[in-house]
Amino acid sequence: MYKQEQIKPYSEEGTKREQVELMFDNIAHSYDTLNHTLSFGVDKIWRNNAIDFLLKNRKSTDSVLDIATGTGDFAIRAFLKLHPQNVVGIDISEGMMQIGREKVAKLGLSDKISFQNEDCAHLSFADNSFDAVISAFALRNFQNLDECLKEMHRVMKEDGHLSVVDLCAPVSFPMKQLFWFYKKVVMPTLGKLLSKDSTAYSYLPDTMDAVPQAERMQSIIQQAGFHNVNFKRLAFGMCILYTAEK
Repeated sequence: MYKQEQIKPYSEEGTKREQVELMFDNIAHSYDTLNHTLSFGVDKIWRNNAIDFLLKNRKSTDSVLDIATGTGDFAIRAFLKLHPQNVVGIDISEGMMQIGREKVAKLGLSDKISFQNEDCAHLSFADNSFDAVISAFALRNFQNLDECLKEMHRVMKEDGHLSVVDLCAPVSFPMKQLFWFYKKVVMPTLGKLLSKDSTAYSYLPDTMDAVPQAERMQSIIQQAGFHNVNFKRLAFGMCILYTAEK
């Protein structure tokens, strides 16, 4: 078991999966505002970096699976840039996905982007279903990281690509010291003000510290069956892009 798998949002009883679902349902109404505010809008650039990898390495991408899609921003961005036939966003939080469905409907893309309530560790899709599997800021929230990665590998086509972006803790001066203040003071304070759930925005930075990162995550992704696994640090080490092939 990895360290972040033992960290739960709340102290009450229940599995991590159950508590993460509850947490995201609780903050769904303010998630987009907080996400963009806490990252100073750079989260959009990080998602673009993940999609740019697919643009550079694939001639075409007809089907995309967005793991832990949340409110659908990554799924929408993937559709607009990759022009696939369909994008499926999956999540355990209905509250988050309902906001995603509303966004997609306003764009007139409901026939192209769909949402399904799915546990990443037990996906309902058939083997070799998707050209690309993407995910943003979700690895640290998985109750079983190994099983989730194996499922991503299983549902991906033989020539498929993985492109995952996730937050991490900087390791170099001065970002390491600045990040400590940011996660201990800025994130919980803004989280409490904007979402009314300060616990969620204490949990999130704690898991950023705990989740396997860089070379260790690279090895874990390889163990799930992927090859040509690479990573690239972004934004002075606050974010990492992981890419791989099946």
